[in-house]
Amino acid sequence: MTLQEFKPVLDGTGFPVAYQAFPEGDAPALPFLCYHSPYTNNFAADGVAYATINHINVELYTQVKDPATEEKVEAALTQAGIYWEKSETYLEDEKCFQILYEIEV
Repeated sequence: MTLQEFKPVLDGTGFPVAYQAFPEGDAPALPFLCYHSPYTNNFAADGVAYATINHINVELYTQVKDPATEEKVEAALTQAGIYWEKSETYLEDEKCFQILYEIEV
């Protein structure tokens, strides 16, 4: 799955979505999603990248802890056949939660 093919999965949640970040001053109201691919975890064979595997971070930003909102993201990923791991951080400066979904495609 390419990054271009991945974006419609997130669009299916109904939340605003941006790659990396929304333009400064243009962020929508919470909740929203950002995603990016910070590195690859390729599979090597015969000294070449036999299979390219993109590591993708999906960040869900919410004002309050909201399991129903998280479930929408998780359902979209699961329905697309994507395995994910989740962690959570409270961003004190932004006064919001960041739910991080780490996946590989």
